[in-house]
Amino acid sequence: MRILQLDVNNIKYKLIEPESKVYEKSDEKEKSVDDAIVLLVSIESGDTAEDAHEAINEAVKFMKQIKRKRLVIYPFAHLSNNLEKPEKALEILNEMRKSVPKEIELISAPFGWNKSLSLDIKGHPLAEQSKSFGINAKRNAKPSEEKSAEKEAKGSEKEEVSEALKQEEKVKSTWYILDVDGNLIPVEKFDFKGHENIKKFANYEMSKVRAYQQLPAHVKLMRRLELVDYEPGSDAGNMRYYPNGRLIKSLLEQYVTKKVIEYGAIELETPIMYDYGHPALKEYLNRFPARHYIVRSDDKDFFLRFSADFGQFLLMRDATISYKQLPFRFYELTRYSFRREKSGEVVGLKRLRAFTMPDMHTLCQDLEQAKEEFKKQFRFSQEILDGIGIKKEQYEAAIRFTVDFWNENSDFIKSIVKDELKKPALIEMWNFRYAYFDPKFEFNVIDTMDKATALSTVQVDHENGKRYEIKYIDKEGKKRYPILLHCSPSGAIERVIYALLEFAAMDEKKGKVPSLPLWLSPIQVRLLPISDKHVEKCVEIANTMKANGVRADVDDTSSTLDKKVLNAEQSWVPYICVVGDKELKSGKLSVRLRLEKEKKEMSVDEIIKEINEKCNGMPKADNSLPVLLSKRPIFVG
Repeated sequence: MRILQLDVNNIKYKLIEPESKVYEKSDEKEKSVDDAIVLLVSIESGDTAEDAHEAINEAVKFMKQIKRKRLVIYPFAHLSNNLEKPEKALEILNEMRKSVPKEIELISAPFGWNKSLSLDIKGHPLAEQSKSFGINAKRNAKPSEEKSAEKEAKGSEKEEVSEALKQEEKVKSTWYILDVDGNLIPVEKFDFKGHENIKKFANYEMSKVRAYQQLPAHVKLMRRLELVDYEPGSDAGNMRYYPNGRLIKSLLEQYVTKKVIEYGAIELETPIMYDYGHPALKEYLNRFPARHYIVRSDDKDFFLRFSADFGQFLLMRDATISYKQLPFRFYELTRYSFRREKSGEVVGLKRLRAFTMPDMHTLCQDLEQAKEEFKKQFRFSQEILDGIGIKKEQYEAAIRFTVDFWNENSDFIKSIVKDELKKPALIEMWNFRYAYFDPKFEFNVIDTMDKATALSTVQVDHENGKRYEIKYIDKEGKKRYPILLHCSPSGAIERVIYALLEFAAMDEKKGKVPSLPLWLSPIQVRLLPISDKHVEKCVEIANTMKANGVRADVDDTSSTLDKKVLNAEQSWVPYICVVGDKELKSGKLSVRLRLEKEKKEMSVDEIIKEINEKCNGMPKADNSLPVLLSKRPIFVG
């Protein structure tokens, strides 16, 4: 049993429609509750009535401590991929309800419904707690870890929280829209007509509600297309990649790395774990707004990196660099970075605990050079996303900085919006600098649930040059501390896949053909032999295409031709080619262009030429799956 326990100012939910054959009837379609403890509950396979009682006992103890009288039990399937069957889950849920003492006012959301949900969570450190109960809390624990697993099952797991995260809770943000004419307008006074997407983005950012109440569209697609899936044998937020997903991820990694090196960075590789007691590292941990993992080795604590910063900064400290070489750029594709994200926020590919981050750091002489480079990297990040297939109209920019930075550099910020973004940006202005950066920007995509996710980002770092004793030699031969820029020009690779799938789901909802960019399509051409005697020739054609950089396969299954076409459509194959006697004789294949919804006759050479021209300059790789569909395993039933 997994629970996200929230202390809320208010919870509102509205019943939309039953989403399961097993659901509770309810005449009350809407509900609003103030000042309550909310339990978002996922019932897992193997959970028992005893687990339900223990969960309620723990919640009630907490309620007594903070003097809360209302408890909301809200069925919430999205905390686990190991759910109990609906009938059994409802039984366990009823056990929880029966365990609530009479002095507690119980509000119970009905089971089995698709619901809209709104949460206003209180701001204190214990307002959001992830808890786990039952056999699943201990299943993966080793004997030496039994005590910590037992604590976690009781909801008392100790988590390392950085000072920056604590300061982030205290910082006061003021929100604006900066338009292309340089007008800084409070969000509540901005006319969002024609800017609906940035309105959704602003609402999401200011609400600070990150948990999902429904399954995001990309999760269904990543499984249906056999790209990515949850890994029940690992910690939440660690995914398994099937061959098609691994191919897409690899192509994206190659593309971003190639572009960053062309931009002028040198590529490095650094360790994934570091000494927790190292003075500079520990100090920086407390200036970075992220939760981290701690591991123990040889009676010493280490932490898993959440970016390439640590290794790159230590390397920079040992390098001799002249002012003539600045700005100087270091780059690593971190596979993986680790962040101990909250359980309720870990979902699909949007927010993970282990992810692949293209991470570039730039040494600059001073703030003026850093601002110039910041603007260049803003433009570079736009180019990266455009090359992937994510256009400017599909994301919104957030630029975040302190009041002091704005007062001293407002013309610089205005020039970015006017000259580079060329559309309004969301501005978050802080009353003090709670972390090492000021300013920073992100490009955020808005998904099918109207929730935002950051992709590209650049941050100006004022602290870590001195913290790590990173120095460059100036004109007079003196050693000076640089200003550092942190840049991920695409954001995490997994989030890029998330964005592409969410956009495809939006297209499908609008009646358009959902698809991936051609260069990322796991299979670009599918050959459909009309009969068994055409299979051998189809394999020959597929091999010719593969030899010329085009990914092709052959549907040699016993399905009818119509079913083969349908399967190819559902697999998002862009070019679907029928091969029979007529086609072999004429040398022209009957090609169904899925995206264009049209048919035409093309030779093998014409297909190869067209695909290569459309994918010009993008990385190429073959699919590791067998050419024949009959030889492939089925990963997702």
